[in-house]
Amino acid sequence: MLITPILRPLNSTVRVPGSKSLTNRALMIAALADGTTTLTNALFSDDSRYFARALQTLGFKVQLDETNHEMTVTGLGGKIPAHKAELFIGNAGTAARFLSAFLTLGHGEYILDGEPRMRERPIGDLVEALTQLGANIQPIQNSEFRIQNSKIYPPVKIIANGLRGGKTKIAGDISSQFLSALLMVAPYAQSPIEIELTTELNSKPYVDMTIATMQDFGVEVERDGYRSFTIPLTRYKLRDTQLVTRNSYPVESDASAASYFFAAPAICGGTVKVENISRKSVQGDIRFLEILKQMGCTVTESDNCLLVTGHSPLRGVDVDMRDIPDTAQTLAAIAPFANSPTTIRGIASARLKETDRISATCAELTRLGVRVEEHADGMTIYPCQTFTPAAIQTYNDHRMAMAFSLIGLRVDGVTIENPSCVAKTFPNFFETLAQLRLSDSNVS
Repeated sequence: MLITPILRPLNSTVRVPGSKSLTNRALMIAALADGTTTLTNALFSDDSRYFARALQTLGFKVQLDETNHEMTVTGLGGKIPAHKAELFIGNAGTAARFLSAFLTLGHGEYILDGEPRMRERPIGDLVEALTQLGANIQPIQNSEFRIQNSKIYPPVKIIANGLRGGKTKIAGDISSQFLSALLMVAPYAQSPIEIELTTELNSKPYVDMTIATMQDFGVEVERDGYRSFTIPLTRYKLRDTQLVTRNSYPVESDASAASYFFAAPAICGGTVKVENISRKSVQGDIRFLEILKQMGCTVTESDNCLLVTGHSPLRGVDVDMRDIPDTAQTLAAIAPFANSPTTIRGIASARLKETDRISATCAELTRLGVRVEEHADGMTIYPCQTFTPAAIQTYNDHRMAMAFSLIGLRVDGVTIENPSCVAKTFPNFFETLAQLRLSDSNVS
């Protein structure tokens, strides 16, 4: 897909889909809860569909209304109806981690598998933490991927008889999803669970999001900062609040998806308004706006909308993005247009995502003629005056496709290979990107 440059300052309003992270957390908690919960503004993407279908395969009643962006889940109070199931979750890392923990609450045998890339994404730390709590999770014996360098990868078999509970330890520097998975299933263990982190926690905002969602369903987590967590034995039940009424749970627009539209005016100039999201979002990636402000952009808020205005010159930055790694590629795409180098640090965990995002980003920037230095935990990107037209390889990674499309808004000859990979989290991304070509008199 060829991206055509926009030759004028932007003046547009867009709305991005519901949050993937919130949709999947709410899906899992709703299945554990008592009664029926309807998720509104839910994300319909490859990842969320894999998760919803897995719940259906396990015997849960899950109704999907894509037209109205609603998912309705009937929870069974911590019970899993099916006693045997094979679940395929594509390359949905969130689903893989969350379901690995979720299935330990059942009674029976379950197999969890995914695409070849998922079979390269280790889950051994989560398996070990669950094993300490009494779980029985085994790599599939006939899989060439079962154990590599003492690490465990999908496919795995969960032989479940409920989760005993107790104390467990887990590293926090590989994936915060491991900790989130443990937190969400803990209320339904046979005894209270205490979790101790053995390293510093990466992506802290995602754990904050998990705890906030648990609170929305009536469960309070006792914590010592990001060092230890204690979860009581209780049951999820959706609270009535100002936003949550009649068993309806609203999902915020996705801050990671919004980052591309926050970033567009940084390189094109003008203003973009993103609807249905605020600075008070529980999503950590809203912090990407602070980086844009450091680079010289103006950020304002109005009526649950955020407006970003770009100003020249765009300044380079030196930032640690360990807490918001999903926006690192967005920053990498706009960095060549800055007037000084940009250094991204702290994202070593990005090497274990849909692709090795550090290596892939550096390779594709180099393909465009951008000077870039790769580091173990990030990269340094230098200003570029003359770009080379190129077909961008996406490595079947939705964030590669979306981030590098931004460069095409300013540079001739940028083609995105395999553009359909955006279906993982943002199926109508390119249609939304096209809206930037429209002038909107309501932007102010």
